[in-house]
Amino acid sequence: MSDASADATAGTPAAHLPVSPGGVRIDHTVTSGTFSLDGGTWDVDNNVWVLGDADECIVIDAPHEAGPIVHLIGDRTVRAVLLTHAHDDHVTAVGDLTRATGGPAYLQSQDEVLWGLSRGDEPMPAPLADGDLFAVGDVEVHVLHTPGHAPGACCFHVPTLGVVFTGDTLFAGGPGATGRSLSDFGVIVDSIRDRLLTLPPETVVLTGHGDATTIGQERPHLQEWIDRGH
Repeated sequence: MSDASADATAGTPAAHLPVSPGGVRIDHTVTSGTFSLDGGTWDVDNNVWVLGDADECIVIDAPHEAGPIVHLIGDRTVRAVLLTHAHDDHVTAVGDLTRATGGPAYLQSQDEVLWGLSRGDEPMPAPLADGDLFAVGDVEVHVLHTPGHAPGACCFHVPTLGVVFTGDTLFAGGPGATGRSLSDFGVIVDSIRDRLLTLPPETVVLTGHGDATTIGQERPHLQEWIDRGH
């Protein structure tokens, strides 16, 4: 989680987010639990985003417990559960969620070590690759590999709706935390500068924790983040 957003509350209400001409909308809930790594454990609230229309959807992350996510999905077909990275607070419920919905989970393969720390000997989800496309309703989700917070961290850009789901890569106020194992501040800065801040300024940033922001709000502060070192 970002140092800058550790105490932030849940993000932009789904009712205020764009809807595609074909009826694809973004639904949102928050689940609560813990994040554990490097011998420490912290209480965290995680955003869950469900992108879809009346018939089908894609889920972004599977934190803490499956029940609230299944409720948000309703009777829709789950085309994919896209995991932004494998820290345990983002993947706790992935097994229960995929069993409940039949939807396949996907994770970038460079997060295999973190997956093992989080999920033990559970089989890795299907692999994600930079440039992959996932279709739901009348929109496409573009996979952006954005390492730094985690080696396999990915963001999911939906150009039709002008939104990007950034997991723990970019928050309102700065990059995700890089002070723990398998993270790197220089790498996350490169990912944000080269893959995210190049998106249109009006692009809405929907994060893994805390409030939403926009690319235009965050872009002017890149040098400040570099200077402060987090």
